[in-house]
Amino acid sequence: MNSARSDASDAGSLADALGRGGPHGPAQAFVPIAARPAPVRQAGAVAWLRRNLFSNTINAVATLVIVALLVWLLPGLVRWAVLDAVTTPNADACRQVMGSGACWGVVVEKYRIILFGRYPYAEQWRPAIATVLMIAMVVASGRRALWNRWLALAWLVVLPVVFVLMRGGVAGLVGVETDRWGGLPLTVLLATLCIAAAFPLAIAVALGRRSVLPAISAVSTVYVELVRGVPLISVLFMASFMFPLFMPQGVTIDVLVRVFVGITLFAAAYLAEVIRGGLQSIPKGQVEAAQSIGLSYWQTQRKIVLPQALATVVPGIINSFISTFKDSSLVTIVSLYELTGALGLAVNGDADWRPFKLEGYLFIAAIYFAACYAMSRYSRSIESDLDRSRAR
Repeated sequence: MNSARSDASDAGSLADALGRGGPHGPAQAFVPIAARPAPVRQAGAVAWLRRNLFSNTINAVATLVIVALLVWLLPGLVRWAVLDAVTTPNADACRQVMGSGACWGVVVEKYRIILFGRYPYAEQWRPAIATVLMIAMVVASGRRALWNRWLALAWLVVLPVVFVLMRGGVAGLVGVETDRWGGLPLTVLLATLCIAAAFPLAIAVALGRRSVLPAISAVSTVYVELVRGVPLISVLFMASFMFPLFMPQGVTIDVLVRVFVGITLFAAAYLAEVIRGGLQSIPKGQVEAAQSIGLSYWQTQRKIVLPQALATVVPGIINSFISTFKDSSLVTIVSLYELTGALGLAVNGDADWRPFKLEGYLFIAAIYFAACYAMSRYSRSIESDLDRSRAR
């Protein structure tokens, strides 16, 4: 019985202690944790809009302003470009809708001159096939799964085939001089070859500017600063009109070759500075670590420095490629009629279609945009792959 009273006394004392807070301080009242908000959905259209267009106040205001401008401009643009447009090659019908509707008939009527320039009409299937081959090889070269010896072999086969198709003179093909090449084939050919030649040259120049040998560093620096100090038009002018004056009597170099060299040297100078920026981002300790394990200079650059440096400046490299592709339009000043020059040939000499040059420019602008946007998307895919590789 005494034990029962003792247990009851202990229980009462414990209850009193809990009520008064006990010997260590006042009791803490139980406070339930507030309910957390539901997680924000990270997928779907609403999440994409919230993340990309309405992430903060400035973005939201900018989005609303752009939407308002589109609502204001888009109906008139659709009416001009689609509803009231003329798509038949009828100059009289185009004059009747001038100012209220587009005349796409100029593209229907002149598309072969715009796309192929002064290339002989009956032989235009040859540059068409050559262009398809070049574009296919460029697309294949962008696929990492195809980076092997067979791709290099394919380029060695395709390039001679392209030049044989364009130039002719063999296998029963009619010979066509390079000054008659034009339109899209010339643009694709020049841009592809200039980019392919400028890239390794730019790497060499960038490494040369960082060389510890004063002569190599000085030559590389002078080359970059000299080329960057003049516009591309002057480089093309010198290559086309001034350079032949310094050649020996009776020695001539094809104008297309001179233009190719001029654009390549110009593009390489700008691209070299982009690559040099990537080289400077590599910590010096990595180079010293490579030297400590016995790697030579070129092994260090090839296996350690260049892969990281080029991955760092992918956006800048693709931006230089896009710039080179668009700069190919300047060859018109040396009488090589690529896309923009071919458009001038198509409409300037025809009084019936001359007033509708704007529609022609929009057509070639769409071609340029498609090519540049494709390169931009490819750059984004490379960056995404690099981000995933760094996350592992």
